[in-house]
Amino acid sequence: MEILKSKPRWDLKNDRAIAQAVRHARIPLCISDPNVTDNPIVFANDAFMALTGYSKDEVIGKNCRFLQGTGTTPESVNAVRRAIDAKQVETVEIVNYRKDGSSFLNALQIGPIMDDDGKVLYFFGSQLDVSEKREAEKRARALADAELIHRLRNIVNVMAVVIEMTAREEDDTRTLSGVVVERLRALSDAHLQTVGQLDEMANVEMAELGTTILAAYAPKGKAQFSLEGEQVVLPSQLLSCIALGLHELATNSIKHGALGVATGTIQLTWDVAPDDDDQMLRLTWQENNGPPVVEPKRQSGSRIINDLIEAVGGALTLEWNAAGLIARAHFPL
Repeated sequence: MEILKSKPRWDLKNDRAIAQAVRHARIPLCISDPNVTDNPIVFANDAFMALTGYSKDEVIGKNCRFLQGTGTTPESVNAVRRAIDAKQVETVEIVNYRKDGSSFLNALQIGPIMDDDGKVLYFFGSQLDVSEKREAEKRARALADAELIHRLRNIVNVMAVVIEMTAREEDDTRTLSGVVVERLRALSDAHLQTVGQLDEMANVEMAELGTTILAAYAPKGKAQFSLEGEQVVLPSQLLSCIALGLHELATNSIKHGALGVATGTIQLTWDVAPDDDDQMLRLTWQENNGPPVVEPKRQSGSRIINDLIEAVGGALTLEWNAAGLIARAHFPL
């Protein structure tokens, strides 16, 4: 290990295996000496050089602040200082800069190396570039925002269809008002329960989720849908995807399919089947007795469903049969 010319406080002969592991570790790592003025870097491995673009001669003897730049926030710098002052192992996300001027988001883990008497000999800092991970999270949030806007627009369309179909059935204004309010409240409750509170839901069965959603969307209630399948408790990683997918299918059915007419029906079935070393939950959504179906030219809704399903390792197929849409999806359990 290349150590700054201060007397090393560890015995490299006894710790040769550790020293070799640190030198050749793939994770970027540097070590600084707080017992020397300005706590300079006294060691940096090859992975550190590869990440930052600097050579050892440009790193050894410098304080780690040379990696900071215009995008480095005072809050992150203060968090690093607090970890050093407290002599504790902490992880801080801080914007650092390479030699070529490019920035990266560094998940910096910093902590003390102490002797047997509890005296701090060195500080270690391990670097992890999490820029790509955070960008992926931003893209996921953007997708979620787009999905939410799309869903809000759909809610307005669904409300309009519910009111229109109810008005055809009820002549009395008072009765009409009561039925519309009841159906819209059911729709609102279904969204709050199966979308707004997904993070809080646990041990939800497939039959319960399907009934909650379809009962809210079907203008004529349970007469317009049937469910059949074995008892399946949905794992948390699938709950959000399946709930949003069913909302999307129901919305599409009201706007263009079976739930948009009084005679239309939905059949939702599912089963669990082995698939190599995994088990697959297979869902089938089939519409009947609705208007003639034509495959839409724009499929923004189905694209959103497909993105959600693929994100959890599943797959979706849509069959735009003239007699009614058939959607088939499978998910790894």
